[in-house]
Amino acid sequence: MWLEPQLILELALLGSCTGFLAGLLGIGGGMLMVPFMTLILGAKGFPAQYTVKMAVATSLATICFTSLSSVRAHHRRHAVLWPVALRLTPGILVGSALGAQIAVALPGRLLSLLFAAFVAFSATQMFLDRKPKPHRTLPGTAGMVGMGGVVGLLSALVGAGGAFVSVPFMLWCNVRIHNAVATSAALGFPIALAGTLGYAWAGRQMPEMPSGSLGYVYLPGLLVISAASMCTAPLGARTAHRTDIRPLKRVFAVVLYALAAYFLFR
Repeated sequence: MWLEPQLILELALLGSCTGFLAGLLGIGGGMLMVPFMTLILGAKGFPAQYTVKMAVATSLATICFTSLSSVRAHHRRHAVLWPVALRLTPGILVGSALGAQIAVALPGRLLSLLFAAFVAFSATQMFLDRKPKPHRTLPGTAGMVGMGGVVGLLSALVGAGGAFVSVPFMLWCNVRIHNAVATSAALGFPIALAGTLGYAWAGRQMPEMPSGSLGYVYLPGLLVISAASMCTAPLGARTAHRTDIRPLKRVFAVVLYALAAYFLFR
């Protein structure tokens, strides 16, 4: 469980950046956390067949804490649409638990390619910023539960908080962007909780797991990243309510394209 000072610094910096972005853009941080966690774990000599899965699992676990910190700041501004979040949650819990089991069964290389595709898709959605038709609204209960299942499944596969699907979906249904970001932050907790439990259970008896791991969840990384991200997530949320975040999303999209290229060619 002991960590070197350099590793603590690397994890704290990663947590600070992802926490701020979680509050600012409503993302869970997985788009940044997974590739950099993969690099960090690989540099420390972790088994290559486990690094991507451990990065995904640890990313999900940190979202449990980041989302709570972020949504608290959004709730104070009355931006979270709790009825929408509650209608999506049942499907999210089922989809996220299922997605963790599917991800564990996939080869590490295939999971890397899947993550690259997810990052590229998210970047494209942010860059295009398409406008919805003015008459479109959120679907009924069955549609919301089904959409929640899709969000949870995809999020658990790639270690994200679900904003790459839930925010475009809510914007497509004419939900205001600040409400969509805030509600997406609230959805991060059930996604992360179900997915984390799934990864911890699936990896409980895997051989050669590093010391300090709970299944595929790397506990030292979880503690350091969560502590740092919870400090910066409220700052990101406050910034989101004071500025127009659409131009920032386009800049972030360029960064995501670079990360997708890294995962394709690593």
